[in-house]
Amino acid sequence: MFENRTYRSKICKSELVSFLVSVKETNLHIQADTNLSQKAVKAILKCRNYIENYIYKHPEFAKSFIPVKVNKIVPEIINQMADAGFEANVGPMAAVAGAVAEYTGKALLEHSKEIIVENGGDIFIKSNTEIVFTIYANKSPFSMKTGLLIKKKNNPYALCTSSGTLGHSKSYGKADAVTILSDSAALADACATSLGNLIQNPDDIKKAINMGKQIKGISGIVIIQNKHIGLWGDLQLVKL
Repeated sequence: MFENRTYRSKICKSELVSFLVSVKETNLHIQADTNLSQKAVKAILKCRNYIENYIYKHPEFAKSFIPVKVNKIVPEIINQMADAGFEANVGPMAAVAGAVAEYTGKALLEHSKEIIVENGGDIFIKSNTEIVFTIYANKSPFSMKTGLLIKKKNNPYALCTSSGTLGHSKSYGKADAVTILSDSAALADACATSLGNLIQNPDDIKKAINMGKQIKGISGIVIIQNKHIGLWGDLQLVKL
């Protein structure tokens, strides 16, 4: 069901325990102080149950490519996905991978001082040190040779990536990678999709970054298309 995600080996912290957890379509690569596989499974099942039950009653939540209003008396993860969709002007399911990573990560933070949860390129992080993340950008010359240095942050944050040239996510654009830094994984995931939809040629990179800068809650953007790259915000490119 899952591709060989070799890039996962590039985001490992040696002092943390690394493990994989799979539940239905969800496949997470997690790093924590100890192996928390059983607790991770429980968290994934719980958030998937919230999402699946809501979709059963409201099928448009899963099918829409535009924002969807929800009754505010719903599980928080549903609100987060819907709100992210409105901020980024995409359907709520554009935020699902990031939302699941964050939900799981926050649940595990009760048992570990540091957590990294990666869900298909969407990452929830609580790190006590600065960390470098490798950029996987298909056939771009920057792929696996360029990293993002994120300084130590007191609070958890998210780094989410969307691509129009690889993976199974729906994208109308042709970017090799659009990576978003935010305090919210749902928002970062949705915005990566939204900005990625705008990229048809290198001239679109600047326009997409200018649009992303206007979205409240976004603190960093990287966009790669072939040999072209655009950067903005609270992150730093490093050569690997």
